[in-house]
Amino acid sequence: MTEVIQIVRNSVRQSRIEAKLTQEQLADMVGITRQTIGLIEKGKYNPTIMLCLRLSQVLSKSINQLFWLEENDNEKR
Repeated sequence: MTEVIQIVRNSVRQSRIEAKLTQEQLADMVGITRQTIGLIEKGKYNPTIMLCLRLSQVLSKSINQLFWLEENDNEKR
């Protein structure tokens, strides 16, 4: 049996680098810690809608450009 799992992927790191911002600068601009930015970039933390909107605004990208769902097929045995 195949189970489809959806994973949230993001381009926050790439967008931040394009904007010439450090993790700390971006974190200050959206009101979170540098560590949280690092976790978001690694895909280990899913931000709230409000935080997604703030990141989108600061990085001048749509939410769809920053975050998307990717499907992984996991075969259950």
